[in-house]
Amino acid sequence: MARKLSLILLGAPGAGKGTQAELISKRYSIPAISTGAIIREEIASGSELGEKVKEYTTKGMLVPDSVVIDIIKNRLAKDDCKNGFILDGFPRTVPQAEALDKMGVEITDVISIEVADEDIMTRMSGRRVCKQCGLTFHTVYNPSPKGEFCICGAELTRRADDDPEVVKSRLVTYHEQTEPLKEFYGKKGLLKIVVGQEKLEDTSALTVKALEG
Repeated sequence: MARKLSLILLGAPGAGKGTQAELISKRYSIPAISTGAIIREEIASGSELGEKVKEYTTKGMLVPDSVVIDIIKNRLAKDDCKNGFILDGFPRTVPQAEALDKMGVEITDVISIEVADEDIMTRMSGRRVCKQCGLTFHTVYNPSPKGEFCICGAELTRRADDDPEVVKSRLVTYHEQTEPLKEFYGKKGLLKIVVGQEKLEDTSALTVKALEG
């Protein structure tokens, strides 16, 4: 792909944005920037900002725009973003998208991965993570051969934001605050819809088609 790709991935929590971001990152050799990962790192560090952010994420609420925008601004200024980037988890609101415009960031493509709420509930409530080695499993789609334990022997846990009640809250927040971005970017002629498939590779093929078609 000759053109510079500055991509935003939209979709509800659990729609598979992070996985697609990684695959696109490898295919086009551009960094995938996940605000979720940056925020989790901040929380894990135990910093003052991390503790502040934690108050919002554990309740399934969005982190304030001013905080997220500062995080993104610093990240996009790094050298590895000069030839393009993928934003996963930002912008989450129309004001954030407007702030991105004001920063002078040119976006070339916006892809929305569409997955039904009930499928997302199944995906996220069954996700399990190993705190020791970081491997991720799923009770339905990718169970650990050792049941409730990781292959390394440590016990598997469910992230606080994968709790069913928190997932429901996150979906409500997504539909109310993030979904309007589809109209925002649709008016700019940048929006492309990808319907999430049962198989990962099928979703990936549709995503690449949307970018190169």
